Amino acid sequence: MRIRVTDILEMLADNVSFNEILEDFPDLELADIQACLLFAARRTDFPRLTA
Repeated sequence: MRIRVTDILEMLADNVSFNEILEDFPDLELADIQACLLFAARRTDFPRLTA
């Protein structure tokens, strides 16, 4: 089973708890959810320009 990172992130944004996600998707582990959050953090970490 494949679950998109965006689906996990959207569930978290909708206040679905880690435990609820893990119950709904028994193939997932806590580390998978944490990896989704890390992926999102790295995708939004842009260099800052300073003058």
